[in-house]
Amino acid sequence: MGGTIDIVMNETNPAHADHDAGEHAQHADHDMHSAHDPHAGHAGHEGHDPAIFRRKFWLSLALTVPTMVFSTGLQDILGLSGPRFAGSSLIPAVFGIVLFVYGGMVFLRGAVTELRGRQPGMMTLISLAIIVALGYSLAVTLGLAGMDFWWELATLITIMLLGHWIEMSAVMGAQDALGELAGLLPNEAERVHRHDGQPERAETVAVSDLSVGDLVRVRPGAAVAADGEIVEGSAEIDESMLTGESRALERGMGDAVVAGSIAGGGSLLVRVTKTGSDTALAGIMRLVADAQASKSGAQLLADRAAAWLFYVALAAAVITLVVWWLLRPDDPAFVLERVVAVLIIACPHALGLAIPLVAQISTARGARRGLLVRDRHALEEARAIDVVLFDKTGTLTEGRQGVASVVTAEGVDEAELLAHAAGIESAAEHPIGRAIVAEARQRGLSWPHAGNFEASAGRGVSGTVGGRSISVMAPRVLTERGLTAQPELVNAANAASRAGRTVVFVTVDDRVEGLVTIADVIRPESKEAIETLTKRGIRVAMLTGDSQAVGAAVAAELGIAEVFAEVLPSDKADVVARLQKDGSRVAMVGDGVNDAPALARADVGMAIGAGTDVAIESAGIVLASSDPRGVTTVIALSAATYRKMWQNLAWATGYNVVAIPLAAGVTTSLGFVVSPALGAVLMSISTIVVALNAQLLRRAPIG
Repeated sequence: MGGTIDIVMNETNPAHADHDAGEHAQHADHDMHSAHDPHAGHAGHEGHDPAIFRRKFWLSLALTVPTMVFSTGLQDILGLSGPRFAGSSLIPAVFGIVLFVYGGMVFLRGAVTELRGRQPGMMTLISLAIIVALGYSLAVTLGLAGMDFWWELATLITIMLLGHWIEMSAVMGAQDALGELAGLLPNEAERVHRHDGQPERAETVAVSDLSVGDLVRVRPGAAVAADGEIVEGSAEIDESMLTGESRALERGMGDAVVAGSIAGGGSLLVRVTKTGSDTALAGIMRLVADAQASKSGAQLLADRAAAWLFYVALAAAVITLVVWWLLRPDDPAFVLERVVAVLIIACPHALGLAIPLVAQISTARGARRGLLVRDRHALEEARAIDVVLFDKTGTLTEGRQGVASVVTAEGVDEAELLAHAAGIESAAEHPIGRAIVAEARQRGLSWPHAGNFEASAGRGVSGTVGGRSISVMAPRVLTERGLTAQPELVNAANAASRAGRTVVFVTVDDRVEGLVTIADVIRPESKEAIETLTKRGIRVAMLTGDSQAVGAAVAAELGIAEVFAEVLPSDKADVVARLQKDGSRVAMVGDGVNDAPALARADVGMAIGAGTDVAIESAGIVLASSDPRGVTTVIALSAATYRKMWQNLAWATGYNVVAIPLAAGVTTSLGFVVSPALGAVLMSISTIVVALNAQLLRRAPIG
């Protein structure tokens, strides 16, 4: 990260927190992977590192080549004559045993884990195959009549290691989002000790020394070290890696900032409010890790299929052994070859990879777009949503008061009126005053300092601006003061009141020059989100605790036909249930605070606004950017994910359905025999196909 960070220490700050914010970038990632292992339940894969398989593969390959060269059995099959010298006949046996111990041990350990958990599967099948090959080959080497299988044992182990290396590399690659998030935090910072009347003393420390209450100076281009509140300065904050929001957002005094975001164009003084594992970044990492550890309905189906495949494989192996032993009792080598081929081809590697890899890629891709999937089942169900129910305040609107309109009397300039109102309101603390000042600043207006300021609760404010007497007052105050507004202003005020907006009049030297209407600010992205959902054929409804007039006004502006107004927080879940009565699948989108029961009741709960608070337990999906357009992205990602899952599932199960009979030897009379080595190759190809198909999800359009 560019830039530096100065930490201004308050001598009265509490003791430093135990959490290490800097090392959290590394340790939290590791801890979450161990606590929420994405491969949990995928027996035999726990703790597997692609580097381990890469190392084992290359050494095993180096041993496999001479094993094949000096194997008389392979040479007899191929009709070749390899090099011979004293003791060369023992090379396949020696190298085969080394390969079994070195390369095969990882599969044997996995089998033990599966059997202890009473969940035999892929590792058990691989282990059974290599144990049979080892035992038979040892017997032949020691004098039993037949052809040894050292070369097949070697190629089987090596090819399986290659398949695991490719598989685990792909799986680990799907978790890049966690590493990228962890890398957002700076590791060191400059702490500045301030004492009254003494020069500042600076020292470079680890970010882990931060504690709640510290003041952190964030310079242009630097990363925010911990969640906090701006107490001085303003800057454009880039939160794209946290929220998926592409635009830098202007932040100033009183605004919250999150760890890992980048400050641009200005220097900030931030008071730390959260550190270490309490930060929004840490929470997002936990959500991503939890999502990768969770299972969807398709995953559960794949797990059941893999379990059944184990029993099918054992049954097929036993039947193959019995049938071929009866048909060819004088050819035990052929019988064993059929049994081994069945066990190799039946390995459900592709089936085990079909769903988890797609799910992990989708959750990682979603995280990069500000979509945090807490529950894979929620992501899977989102594709079939019939109704999206939005909470109004804080979801479709920003949850703050803003200027909805400015209406002036005849001959009065709108900008001048707004500047007068902002000039007097700049000394006020009321939300209406802040909304007027914010609107004036957004328009680039300026005004002189207000004098003789007076405020009266529920009535308004007054004072002098530029030598003129200015008042911003409630409508009833006009009557009390005997002031008359033009009919156009009166009509505009009545219309605004019917729409649920707050109206204040602006007077200049006791002349009513206009009015300002205040309302909950509608997010600029909300209308586009509603339009996109409607075009998809999805019903859109809105619920709010505000009056029917307010709800209807917002709904009309956004194009929403179905409105549930004056709904208490405790009754929001009942609205969801009402929409579900006709069999519709409902997605509830809310802020995660008083919407928790409704989020939990909905078929898919989506909480909005995780950029500052990710402790949302009731939602399956979190929209970190607070952008309601994320709902359409979730639906598109869900459809693409579900499609890839079933493509992989169909390929993996279809492969086994066709391959097991071939391995058993049903085509032997036609002259086509599937050897264990060919079975290993086919199995690895199947795994690679599934992995590559899953990778295509990275390029699928999701809006």
